[in-house]
Amino acid sequence: MGLHSGAPVQLRILPAPAGAGIVFRRTDLDGFEVEAVGRNVARVSYATSLMKKGVLISTTEHLLSAFIGTGIDNAIVELDNLELPILDGSARPFVELIKKAGIRTQRRPRTHLRIRRELELREGNKFIAVYPSDTYSVSYTINFPHPLIGKESFRVDLQDGNYLREIAPARTFGSREDEQAMRDMGLIRGASRDNCIVLTRTGMENPPLRFADEFVRHKVLDLIGDLALLGKQILGNVVADRAGHAMHTALVSRLLRDRSLWEETTLEEDVRPIPVPLRAASQTA
Repeated sequence: MGLHSGAPVQLRILPAPAGAGIVFRRTDLDGFEVEAVGRNVARVSYATSLMKKGVLISTTEHLLSAFIGTGIDNAIVELDNLELPILDGSARPFVELIKKAGIRTQRRPRTHLRIRRELELREGNKFIAVYPSDTYSVSYTINFPHPLIGKESFRVDLQDGNYLREIAPARTFGSREDEQAMRDMGLIRGASRDNCIVLTRTGMENPPLRFADEFVRHKVLDLIGDLALLGKQILGNVVADRAGHAMHTALVSRLLRDRSLWEETTLEEDVRPIPVPLRAASQTA
């Protein structure tokens, strides 16, 4: 089920050749393909959507985040509707699908996008930046006026399986008070207690939380997915404060426009083969 469209969708993840990147394929539209790259970003309100020649791929961030977290560089994602399935609201089901299908290696070394100069973006009290680093790390701060959230901060270095343990299980969340207004906007038609944390004025309808700070961890998950639209895994320290999808993708756009901010590089350990899905994985929801 798509979170916002409420439409049923079938998804398959298939292997792709080295250098192909992540490509979405609409099987209901004669196999039309939309590459998961910054130039195809279309809409970023409440989710990140891609569009090419009028063909939409909606709510891409959770699967793209799972690809980064599992080290997948090349894959074809087939779906028969406009929006990816929300599953349980986290990236964990996608990670489990990929692990179950298996991962195989390719001979071409992975190319990273190494940040050479800092880039900072501000919009009111919102902030996002990326700084040079030898590894990929994310620091995120949120501040929501809710008794279960308030100000939360989390930092993760995407090494040694940290993504799978610390980020992938974190679910999306929303407020029961905002439900009708969002439905009137054509959003969250597929939302339920099974696929998101449902907040009330004083608590939540579907406890328990998977982490005490699950809310900020999900924002980290979203950010990792949005930055996957750079087309390469980055080497940099990303810092965000109350940012959101629009600022995530604005950072992608600014980086892609200014080649002086980064360089392409391979790491010594990446001269070894690269993981890709071993065989097709599928999920119907």
